[in-house]
Amino acid sequence: MSHQPITIGKTNVTATRLGLGTNAVGGYNLFPDLKDETGLEIVKAGLEHGITLLDTAYVYGLGHSEELVGQAIKSFDREKITLATKGAHDFSSGQEVINNDPQFLIKQVDASLKRLGTDYLDIYYIHFPDKTTPKAEAVGALEKLRKQGKIKAIGLSNFSLAQIKEANTDGYVDVVEDEFSLLHQDHAVEMMPYLKENQISFIPYFPLASGLLTGKYDQNVKFSDDDIRSQIADFQEPRYSKALAAVEQVRPIARDHHATVAQIILAWYMKNPLISVVIPGAKKPDQVIANAKAMRITLNDSEYETIDTAFADFKKVKSGKSLADPE
Repeated sequence: MSHQPITIGKTNVTATRLGLGTNAVGGYNLFPDLKDETGLEIVKAGLEHGITLLDTAYVYGLGHSEELVGQAIKSFDREKITLATKGAHDFSSGQEVINNDPQFLIKQVDASLKRLGTDYLDIYYIHFPDKTTPKAEAVGALEKLRKQGKIKAIGLSNFSLAQIKEANTDGYVDVVEDEFSLLHQDHAVEMMPYLKENQISFIPYFPLASGLLTGKYDQNVKFSDDDIRSQIADFQEPRYSKALAAVEQVRPIARDHHATVAQIILAWYMKNPLISVVIPGAKKPDQVIANAKAMRITLNDSEYETIDTAFADFKKVKSGKSLADPE
């Protein structure tokens, strides 16, 4: 494989350039009709096909995704797996509250370790910032857990650049996860260069933009009102047609590589110097296996530029997030 493993932040945690997002593994509160059996197969397929980074979170099924990932990894060498999870959702009041209180985060990490059946996490992310906790204090709590060996790398997810800077006052932050794709390039201007300068890794989620960057959609698509895609701006005109036109320019490159559009898009992220690991999700084992094949593709500079140019219009638009943050 041409893609060398990369190092996360200033730590000794390494990962393949392609990981696996597991919100459809046990995330029964996010997707209809999920089966545990399929979830287990998805994780195993990733590990069997050379993916080492697994990205989960407490809020995916309120612990159920972590439990399934924990079951799935039992038959693999834990040392070779890069395990990442996230916490910040507090349901103790009966309502969903975002909580970054140091004591709460410490309890969350212990609960995640138990559900995952492991004694350390390679990466732990604060999933969302809350309104009140000083960011450096929240990160300071994770630094204590790092010293205890419970976590190896400290991450932030869905934090603004100003919040990241505040959280990184002591230089403890190793990795940031946020939405980024060829259709959502907001962070490429300010955030990603700051991260690179400060040796903080960047891991994008929604890299395939809810499937829009896989080449499977056309002009005639219709979504029902209860389909999450009906609420996503990418699927509204004129944005939708622009996205489809840009995807068309990827097809000849895909043909040259005997690859799918999705594999070429993933290879583009793996070549992007501002990106550390790309973590597409999957609802079926076959999708994971197909995504893993992208690790064998290396785009040349002109192919990389062609794709960059095809999506250049999306650099100019502030696209915001696909889905609203929780309050």
